[in-house]
Amino acid sequence: MALKTLTSTPVLFLLLLGFSAASTPRPRPRPCKRMVLYFHDILYNGHNSHNATSAIVGSPAWGDRVTLAGQNHFGNVVVFDDPITVDNNLHSPAVGRAQGFYLYDKKEIFTAWVGFSFVFNSTQHKGSINFAGADPLMNKTREISVIGGTGDFFMTRGVATLMTDAFEGEVYFRLRVDINLYECW
Repeated sequence: MALKTLTSTPVLFLLLLGFSAASTPRPRPRPCKRMVLYFHDILYNGHNSHNATSAIVGSPAWGDRVTLAGQNHFGNVVVFDDPITVDNNLHSPAVGRAQGFYLYDKKEIFTAWVGFSFVFNSTQHKGSINFAGADPLMNKTREISVIGGTGDFFMTRGVATLMTDAFEGEVYFRLRVDINLYECW
């Protein structure tokens, strides 16, 4: 009986040590680069083809390609080519384009999945940063993954915090994108 107690004590000690180490939060690394940018999305509504930067390219059977579907826009797929600015003014000089898509993926709550790139062609930056992830739109802030890049952002990784900065009905919205890169080359 004493032998069993002695051999199980080190195992118990190691298990307790493992649990206490697992519950200790690890400090977050410091980003190697941080950027705050805004992108401006103007959805085509049948009357604004002169300034629309996005369009519905897929819709459920009960929807159409001009008006977002009911039930939290479930089933709509939107493709965009939006200007990126360093401030929240749509008329500021663009430093690049946000190009990609978002699809509304849940009937019960307003949420989307996004995949897009920030494509830069300015004196300050050349190349692209690629993003992908779930976007629970009802949350004040949401995080999506930075999954790579090209040019000045070659093979970068990180996290982007999205915040809806402004919206006007279902035609215009502006996102603030706080980008923290943790792998920079």
